[in-house]
Amino acid sequence: MMLNLNSPDDNSNRNSLQDPVSLNVGGEIYTTTLDTLTRCRDSMLGAMFTGQIPVLRDNRGNVFIDRDGKMFRYILNYLRSSSLDLPDGFSDLALLRREADFFQIRPLLEDICHYEASVPLNLRGGPLGAMIIVNVDSKVRVLHFNLRHGPENYELRTCSVRAFTVDLFCTWKAFLALLCERFSYRTSQGLTSPHLCSPRQNRLKLEWVPRPDELPQDQYDKQCYRGLTVSNPEATKSDDIRNMHPSPCEITDKQGFVEELLQVSLAEGFKVDLVTPDPAEILNCTSLRLVKC
Repeated sequence: MMLNLNSPDDNSNRNSLQDPVSLNVGGEIYTTTLDTLTRCRDSMLGAMFTGQIPVLRDNRGNVFIDRDGKMFRYILNYLRSSSLDLPDGFSDLALLRREADFFQIRPLLEDICHYEASVPLNLRGGPLGAMIIVNVDSKVRVLHFNLRHGPENYELRTCSVRAFTVDLFCTWKAFLALLCERFSYRTSQGLTSPHLCSPRQNRLKLEWVPRPDELPQDQYDKQCYRGLTVSNPEATKSDDIRNMHPSPCEITDKQGFVEELLQVSLAEGFKVDLVTPDPAEILNCTSLRLVKC
């Protein structure tokens, strides 16, 4: 049955919206007040319970809203207290944001953004079933360069460098952001953070060339090569308290990168799902797939 709050002649409809108000939201029953439901008057709930748009009732007389009933309790609590009070380890932030967006409760949407920014990634839970796909490749290149001994005195030298390329795809973009914080490129201008391939894509590409001992630093910089480092925030806890920045560690081979990636991903709840070519030699893999459980 449709209840039309816009009808001034329907006294029964107006009388039926007196405190307390009983709601059926997706099968969950809530009892609250009109003052709570109209706290944000420019929201959809405000429009529903000030008579601007019609509402429905179920067969027991409860005002019916066809939305997620479990998430609605957090919305109702927010309207009552104007405070976002979520349990520890709350992992349905994306669903709560979707419901707040549906009801157009703008203060709640803002508080959700502030809450999300304040919670460390490893405490946000993340979406179950999130997947990481990693492809690791390396190629040896022969580099010829002139080593200067003095004015008009040059020596032609040759050395081998190994160039690494990692293509990484992850369905959980927040994890990619964590990797961009953890890994850095070392260049002649200092440390720089990697970036996603595109803001619209969940892909990260890392390319680096460790400097061999026989290649002078100036020749390394001349080739525009860059190294890859990783910082371990936990390591700084035992360092001198005056040291406010993590000490970066150089990644010089494929095994070192895979080891660091595994440490970060396993700490965030991912499990190894597939290793190619040999599962027994995971640090030497060329392809790796992880799934969040």
